[in-house]
Amino acid sequence: MTQTLRITNMKQYDINHDMRYLQLLAQSFPSIAEASTEIINLQAILNLPKGTEHFLADIHGEYEAFLHVLKNASGNIKRKVNELFGNTLREQDKRELCTLIYYPEQKLEQVKQREADINDWYHITLHQLVAVCRDVSSKYTRSKVRKSLPCDFSYIIQELLHEHTEDHDKAAYVNVIVDTIISTGRADDFIVAIANVIQRLAIDQLHILGDIYDRGPGAHIILDKMRHYHSWDIQWGNHDVLWMGAAAGNDACICNVIRLSLRYANLATLEEGYGINLIPLATFAMDTYGNDPCEEFQPKMTGGAAAMDDKTKRLTSLMHKAIAVIQFKIEGQLIAKHPEWKMDGRRLFEYVNYEKGTVEIDGKEYEMSTCHFPTIDPENPNKLSEEEEILMQKLHHSFMVCEKLHKHIRTMLQHGCMYAIFNNNLLFHASCPLNEDGTLKEVEICPGEKYSGKELMHHTGMQIQTAFQQDSDPDEKQYAIDYFLYLWCGPDSPLFDKSKMATFERYFIADKETHKEEKGYYFKLRDDEKVIDHIMDAFGLKGENRHIINGHVPVRTLKGENPIKANGKLMVIDGGFSKA
Repeated sequence: MTQTLRITNMKQYDINHDMRYLQLLAQSFPSIAEASTEIINLQAILNLPKGTEHFLADIHGEYEAFLHVLKNASGNIKRKVNELFGNTLREQDKRELCTLIYYPEQKLEQVKQREADINDWYHITLHQLVAVCRDVSSKYTRSKVRKSLPCDFSYIIQELLHEHTEDHDKAAYVNVIVDTIISTGRADDFIVAIANVIQRLAIDQLHILGDIYDRGPGAHIILDKMRHYHSWDIQWGNHDVLWMGAAAGNDACICNVIRLSLRYANLATLEEGYGINLIPLATFAMDTYGNDPCEEFQPKMTGGAAAMDDKTKRLTSLMHKAIAVIQFKIEGQLIAKHPEWKMDGRRLFEYVNYEKGTVEIDGKEYEMSTCHFPTIDPENPNKLSEEEEILMQKLHHSFMVCEKLHKHIRTMLQHGCMYAIFNNNLLFHASCPLNEDGTLKEVEICPGEKYSGKELMHHTGMQIQTAFQQDSDPDEKQYAIDYFLYLWCGPDSPLFDKSKMATFERYFIADKETHKEEKGYYFKLRDDEKVIDHIMDAFGLKGENRHIINGHVPVRTLKGENPIKANGKLMVIDGGFSKA
C-alpha cells in the first residue's frame, strides 16, 4: 500500500515518490526540530535583499582593468559612499575614501606622507570605513558576513558592524575600540583588512560571460586571482575554448594561440605566465623565412608592439608567418578528418595555384599578396615538412607539461559551463544557433548526434569535459579534443556562429569582400522580442522578469548601438576591456 502523509493544506503527499531525497535530507536534519530550524533560517534569508550580482564579459587578458573593476565593483562602492555621506563630505574626500577602499596599501603610504596629525585622520577614516562596511553587509546574514572576515580582526569588525552609535553608551564603546586600534599600532592593518572586506561584500556573485583569454598580457594573472575568489562562474567563450583545446593537445588550437599572441605582440601569458618555450619557433622562422619580408605578418601596433624595436618586430613577423602556415596546414588536416563538420572549403592551401599565385574561394579566383611558402608541397599542401613536424612536437610538449596552464584550465572547468541560469537570467557567451525563421537550429556535434538550444549547449559542454577526463573512451576523447577547432571557428558553433573565420583571406587577399564573415541568424534576429522569448522558453525561463545576457560582440555605443535589445529582454555587455 502506498504510504501517504496528510499535510496542513489537506492534500495527499506521496512519501515513496521522494523517499531517496527524504533519506538524504534526514542525514543532515534527523529531527523535526532541526528541520524546522533550517526552514526558519532559509525563509529568513529569502526575505533579505538579493546579493549584488556582477556581470563581466570579454576580459581578453587585460588584467589591470579587470582587477580594478573587481576592486571598485564597477562603481558600486562609489555609489554606496555617495549614498552614505551625501553632502556631509566634500567630493574630494569621497574620492579619497573610495581610493583607500580600492587600494588601501598604496593610499596609506600617500596619506602618511602628507598628514600632519595621522591619528586624527585614522580616527575619522576608521569610522567612515565601518559605516561603509556596515552598509554593504546589510543584505547578508551575520553568519555569511562572519565567514568573510579575516581571522585577526573578525571579532572587532563584528562588534563595530553590529553596534549602533545612536546610543550614547554604544558610541563610547565604539570609540574605545577605534582608539585602541590606533594606540596599539594596528590601524594600517585594520584599514587594509576592512577595505578588503568591503570589496568582498560589494560583490556577492561574479559572472564572467567568457573570454578571460585572448590577446591581452595577463590571462594567467586573472586566473591566479580567480582561483581564490569567493564566488564566481564563467560561461566559456571562444578564446577560452581555444586555450582549453591547446591544453588538451589540439595542435591547431596551439598554433592559433601562438599566432594570436604574435599578431598582437603580447607574449607575456605564453612566455612569462606559462613558460612556453618559443625559441624553437624563432629558430625555425629565421631559418625558413629569413629572406621573406613577411609584410602581411607585421604585429598590430597596439599593446606590446608599440614598444618594440625594429629587430624584434622583424623576428615577430617571421615567427608569425611560420606558425600561421603550420596552422592552416593542421586545420586542413583536421577538416579533412571530419567531413561531418562541412568545412571542406576552408582547406584553402588545396585551392591555391602556386604557379599563378592565386587562390579559388567560393568558385572565384583571387590574386594573393604572396605565394612564398617554402614548406609547402603543392601536391600535398597540408602535409607538414619534417622541420615543421619537429617544431610542433616541441610546442605540443610545452603545452602538455605546463602545470600552471593545466591548473588554470581545471579552474575554468570547475567554475565553467556553456550556459547558466541565475535568478531568471540566461547567461551564455555568444550565440544560440537559429534557423532563418528564428527556430532553434539542430547542430551535429558528433556523427549522427544532433541537438538544438539547451540540449546543444549541454552536450557541447559535455564534449569539452570529455576532452579532459582520464577515463573517457579513447576515440571519444580524441574526437572531443579535435572538436575544439570546430568550437573555435565552425559555422554552427555556439561560440562562433559565422559563415567562416576569414583569417587566411585577411593575410593573403587584398579584396576586402573576401574578409567578410557573415553572422548567423541569432545575431541577425536578436532584436526580435518573439525570437528571444522562444529561446528563453526553450531553456525553461518563466515569468515576465527574465533576460538573456551575452558578451562576445562589442557594443559600439559611439556609433549608436544599444546594448539593450528585444524590448529589454536581451542585454549585451561586451565592453571596453580589449585594447585592440
